[in-house]
Amino acid sequence: MTDRIAVNLEGRPYDVLIGQGLIGQAGELLAPFARGGRLLIVTDTHVGQHVLPQFAASLQQAGLSYAAHLLPAGEGSKSWAELERLVDWLLSEHVERSDNIVALGGGVVGDITGFAAHIVKRGCHFVQVPTTLLAQVDSSVGGKTAINSGAGKNLVGAFHQPALVLIDPEVLDTLPRRELGAGYAEVVKYGLIDAPEFFDWCEANIDAFLAGDAEARRFAIGRSVEAKARIVAADEKELTGVRALLNLGHTFGHALEAETGYSDKLLHGEGVAAGMALAFRYSVRRGHCPADDADRVAAHLEKAGLPTTLRSAHVDTSGENLVEHMLHDKKKSGGTLPFLLANGIGQTFLAKDVDLEDVATFLNEERDR
Repeated sequence: MTDRIAVNLEGRPYDVLIGQGLIGQAGELLAPFARGGRLLIVTDTHVGQHVLPQFAASLQQAGLSYAAHLLPAGEGSKSWAELERLVDWLLSEHVERSDNIVALGGGVVGDITGFAAHIVKRGCHFVQVPTTLLAQVDSSVGGKTAINSGAGKNLVGAFHQPALVLIDPEVLDTLPRRELGAGYAEVVKYGLIDAPEFFDWCEANIDAFLAGDAEARRFAIGRSVEAKARIVAADEKELTGVRALLNLGHTFGHALEAETGYSDKLLHGEGVAAGMALAFRYSVRRGHCPADDADRVAAHLEKAGLPTTLRSAHVDTSGENLVEHMLHDKKKSGGTLPFLLANGIGQTFLAKDVDLEDVATFLNEERDR
């Protein structure tokens, strides 16, 4: 069974298809997107080994040809150097503006491919085929594309929506357990934003989900994509504050990632998990959120093997230093950095009155956890 979820953007709607075995049907599904029966694929060295062979076989069975560009696996590929290599390759393959470049991989592959598609020849189309849980439930939907810079994460990028998203939950079986857990943080996020009943479901079904239960994964991925599609359709470019809700845990989390050098020391989803736990505890500090809710969030994330403290995120630095990282945050406006805080589970809100000195004090106190 294939689920179809529409992302209803005015003038540029697209579908997200979710189904077991869709990688094996890629040729049939992507044939309408292949100019002259040929596709340009961007992937990484890990996915190139584990998923590309099956994907390519499906293309060939449908009579399609392809060329592939392999990025080094990891966050380090979201760089100026790799972007230049990718754009040069696309041009050498005579990419045209009407082409659909295929991003086959996790969030890193999707982010850099989408950005390259945005800038090459002033804009090409692209298709997302996410192969990690984090990309399936978050980064493949919504059109945010970017690379990192020396100043911070995702600071150079553009909004560029895909033409189609193909999600095959079966590919999650190729993921290391740590990568699966990192993606699960983004699943939990949707319950914490505005769906307490979904957080209840996560608590009841975490073991089945992480163990590979097909129905649990189909439901969780579908529910996450529906939430993302709804929020993106309401505020595509973060102009009204609605889409900002998706950044729960990211202001704290990106600071942690920056401190760890955007490396495998702390995966993005792990940073988000720790960031969400910190956001809930900071909400308790400010009198917004019951302490029991913050404890419940931390306990669930810990059950998934995710960090919820500075220590477990392998961060040992001052609160002032972490706040300095936050000052590069894209959400900063008019000299003010808004924070996603919570009145409780499923009651996230955007706070624009946060004192950064108080945040630094809070983070210094958190070092003792």
